[in-house]
Amino acid sequence: MPGAGNKVWQREVNVFVMDRARHLESIGNETFDLCIIGGGASGAGSALDAALRGLKVVLVEQDDFAAETSSKSTKLIHGGVRYLEQAFKNLDFGQLRQVRHGLEERHIVLHNAPHLAHELALITPVSTWLEGLYFSIGLKLYDWFASGSDTLQGSRWLSKADTLARVPGLNRNIHSAVLYYDGQLDDARYCLALVQSAAEAGAIVVNHAQVVEFEKDLSGGLQATVVRDTLSNGQMRIRSKVFLNCTGPHADRIRVLANPALTARIRPSKGVHVVLPLDVLGSRDALLIPKTKDGRVVFAIPFEGMLLLGTTDNDFPNPTNEPVLETKEVEFLLETLQPFVSKPLDRKLVRSGFGGLRPLIAAVNKQTKTLLRDHEVERDTESGLFSLLGGKWTTYRLMAKDAIDAVCSQLGVEKACPTSTHLLAGAEDFDFDRIKKQLTDQGLNDDISQHLTLKYGSRAIRVSAIGQQQPELLEPLLPEMPFVKAEVVYAARYEMACTVRDFLARRIRLEISDWQAAMAAAPVVSDLMGDELGWTGQEKTENAAAYMELIRTFIQRSQA
Repeated sequence: MPGAGNKVWQREVNVFVMDRARHLESIGNETFDLCIIGGGASGAGSALDAALRGLKVVLVEQDDFAAETSSKSTKLIHGGVRYLEQAFKNLDFGQLRQVRHGLEERHIVLHNAPHLAHELALITPVSTWLEGLYFSIGLKLYDWFASGSDTLQGSRWLSKADTLARVPGLNRNIHSAVLYYDGQLDDARYCLALVQSAAEAGAIVVNHAQVVEFEKDLSGGLQATVVRDTLSNGQMRIRSKVFLNCTGPHADRIRVLANPALTARIRPSKGVHVVLPLDVLGSRDALLIPKTKDGRVVFAIPFEGMLLLGTTDNDFPNPTNEPVLETKEVEFLLETLQPFVSKPLDRKLVRSGFGGLRPLIAAVNKQTKTLLRDHEVERDTESGLFSLLGGKWTTYRLMAKDAIDAVCSQLGVEKACPTSTHLLAGAEDFDFDRIKKQLTDQGLNDDISQHLTLKYGSRAIRVSAIGQQQPELLEPLLPEMPFVKAEVVYAARYEMACTVRDFLARRIRLEISDWQAAMAAAPVVSDLMGDELGWTGQEKTENAAAYMELIRTFIQRSQA
């Protein structure tokens, strides 16, 4: 019956626990209303929405939560300045709809997790007065399209002197610049907050669990799925009334697994980012490069104390392979940025990088930069599989709403979507100054206190509590960095981090900010995580070594 609470959370009401073993144990004893496949933004958002509406929900993710597309974005929450320009140039009402949806959702994303999402100033340099006028008019339209409840500052035209004061690293040859505001988020931790919130609302959530086949009834409708635990190689069977495919660029694999007669709908597009020292721009403001040599937009954005530069947009026909940063892509991005900055750029400046896949909905004879990035909820009438296709981070909540509306209609459940005002894990009672002061009062330095407050929100105190019990866990993970050892224990115990990469790439984001630092931290992380998860000494050594070899491969591919 929809609305029945799951046993996992009945045992520990008001206690923040995501215990993977207990969630796995509960799966075989239930028939769910909804099984969601995919633990990225759309899947996690759908799980939260469905659980809040009273459905009995299970979510399975073949890797870690947000392991792919949802942790490899440009970290922007936006309506899409480029889409607005294309909409007016091409009289494309579909693009206008995307902008409107994005701007409507932008303030909701910022409001529901203020520790993980915030306002970001973006500077667009111009070379002539006329160019400045053109962008000023466009960005005023962008402001006008924003929701009435939006609280971000409006755009304005900056003089050359004001621009260089804000962004000292810019090339002095600019005429002026236009300033506007969008949102920025820590995408992987935002997704994790969605998963945590879904679990606390009653959903069963499991990472490292891959769907390998479906079981069908006599009419061909889905009634169960077989899932492989990729950590133990064990298998489990999940019975559910409805299945929702939220696997982004992998959506076609699940669709064909459910019904081999279906044709492909997704055309994956690869986008990469390189990470440079922040002093390349020397600013907390971001830079928008409005047009590259192939007609795209590139951003240079402060993130985690570094400068995130991207992105590209190219076909990637085999989404089973992890997209990684290649030398030619590094060169393209550095060449694109160089005319706008005074500092000489070369590959030695690159600290890290990553590639991600956009799940573009396929169109005939169109380049990926013009394919539809809005979303669609598809239902296969033969198997009954729902698939949530397309979309982007900014509109994850709207995507989830549309998908769960369709699922509820199928199940005969009448309950409105409640997620527009639902604060996510860590946002409850969040007050940055108060929480940071609590941490500094406990003896943590300013950088560590700020880091914990922004990563864990109101739950940062729970991380420091581990260190209060074991003071050695409040030691830095690495010298001169704000991460503490207690975070490893906390992630393994309460955030379902199961591998070294889960922690370094997605819990603290070190992998995407500094490859060398991530490798240096790996043995310490593996030792602490291994103690928590029961690894042998050999397993600790092997897990650290495997992660370090993976990072070496990334470095070699970017420098080949």
